[in-house]
Amino acid sequence: MKTTSKEAAVATPGKPFLMRVGIGLFGLGMLAVLAVFIMFAAGLENLPVWLSLAAGVITPLGLLLGLIALVLEARAKN
Repeated sequence: MKTTSKEAAVATPGKPFLMRVGIGLFGLGMLAVLAVFIMFAAGLENLPVWLSLAAGVITPLGLLLGLIALVLEARAKN
């Protein structure tokens, strides 16, 4: 006879796809913010526009997607 523990019986689902995308975008955006700060501290004045856009758009977009995923997950549990 097999014995299973209660922890093994409960399936732990992975993070939702939307949450993974949000975390990834937020991480990329934070890297862009860090790069902008380092380049500015190094004395560069003409920063690439794409890097500034990435820092200003991707970071909040990732945060927004993560928050949406949390709300959807909380509603699904109720």
